[in-house]
Amino acid sequence: MRSVQRALCIRDLQEMARRRVPRMFYDYAESGSYSRPTSVANESDFNRILFRQRVLALSSGERSLATTLVGEPVSMPIGLAPTGLAGMQHPDGEVAAALAAEAAGVPFTLSTMSICSIEEVAARTTRPFWMQMYVLRDRLFMERLLERAQAVRCPVLMLTVDAPVLGQRHADSRNGLSAPPRPSLDTALQLATRPGWCLRMLGAKSWTFGNVVGHATGVSDLSSVASWVNEQFDPSLSWADVRFVRARWPGKLILKGFMDVDDARAAVDSGADGIIVSNHGGRQLDGAPSAISALAPIVEAVGSQLEVHLDSGVRSGQDALRALCLGARGVYVGRPFLYGLGAGGQAGVERCLAILRAELDTSMALCGETSVARLGQHNLAHVPRRFQPPPTEARPRPTAFSQLQDAMAHEAH
Repeated sequence: MRSVQRALCIRDLQEMARRRVPRMFYDYAESGSYSRPTSVANESDFNRILFRQRVLALSSGERSLATTLVGEPVSMPIGLAPTGLAGMQHPDGEVAAALAAEAAGVPFTLSTMSICSIEEVAARTTRPFWMQMYVLRDRLFMERLLERAQAVRCPVLMLTVDAPVLGQRHADSRNGLSAPPRPSLDTALQLATRPGWCLRMLGAKSWTFGNVVGHATGVSDLSSVASWVNEQFDPSLSWADVRFVRARWPGKLILKGFMDVDDARAAVDSGADGIIVSNHGGRQLDGAPSAISALAPIVEAVGSQLEVHLDSGVRSGQDALRALCLGARGVYVGRPFLYGLGAGGQAGVERCLAILRAELDTSMALCGETSVARLGQHNLAHVPRRFQPPPTEARPRPTAFSQLQDAMAHEAH
């Protein structure tokens, strides 16, 4: 679509998507859990980190954003995060997003709860994509999913570990979002006000959860998906489940959903190649800290032993740059590329990635750097104290009373 080329920032794409996608599907992508303070903090906390602007510091006019993520070459350290129902933002949305990522030279990660199946995305793309999976009670389904991902040569598996139960998202309940959709006057009005979306969706090749229907035991059509999903998330999720997956997956393994240093340390011995600092975009534990505030302490603890990546809250190339300066090897965007999908399909996702690339490249240059490999905390002028790792030998801060005691002891001598 020609209009997406007029988008200057991710917010422009967001507004286009809001006008074009039915409210239930737009809100599914946009909303967080409960009252959303964590979702809001994910975005706002990036702005508390200030860059160190440098002048006359570039040794060359050439700049490079290219790097690797768990050994996979990428044109820039930004990938597309796994997102459910991407195919409801735009017809065959997962295929459109994978093609956009392929053109940009960045990874696309297919969600287990995608509309288009693993096989369909593989058939319509030429570059191997990454696969995401939850730990589910149905182990036979998990094993088959891993086999299917291997069959299409997915090089990386992203295992989401922060969803033993699902956080409640009020917007979905209010909008009547369900599988299958329940007919109502409100949902009819939502669709009626988006006739362009309805016409485009008539041409979609996929309308159901392609990785689940026909593959999970007892799930033969859309009507049986909801009950199956509700039964699958396992509150007893543990490191034994990670070992179960690691033993069956020969490729690279990334664990997604870390916000705690102790959990990150435990991941070092799990056989994972990397972890993602993430609070699920504020869609799980509402009231948790922002992802960016948890990044530096985790990098300090385990960054020399496995790769640390980040998602949740990235809305610009500047946000990506902040995360890279704090030690992330790469970042992932979910909502931004969904806005692009809703705004203009593949062209919208391509525009999203072009915006992020330009913002990252320009901001890096104004910080006096020519390569993402050289980024670090030396490029930052201010990082809030609570975002920083504790000193190696943490000492309690002196109180006024303890300072008076020290002064009296000094005078006594």
